[in-house]
Amino acid sequence: MHEDEIIARIRGLYPDAVIEVAGERCSFEVYVVTPAFAGMKTLERQRGILDLFKTEIATGKLHALGIKAKTPEEMQQVQRNPVGAEINL
Repeated sequence: MHEDEIIARIRGLYPDAVIEVAGERCSFEVYVVTPAFAGMKTLERQRGILDLFKTEIATGKLHALGIKAKTPEEMQQVQRNPVGAEINL
């Protein structure tokens, strides 16, 4: 899979999201920041994104997909407290 494909699929579900992808070939880490995550638990956020790639994961086209999913407010908190910060969107 290519980064562009991953971004396009996530953007289809979360059109207003800030999305960053790292990795190559069949193993990626995605960072998704959107207000749509407000009120959702971490597992709900991740499951929604993973569902977009069910076929690729089942067939092995996509071996690993790590997901960091945050609201803009959560990202602001991470940026104010940089210890342990994952990304800098």
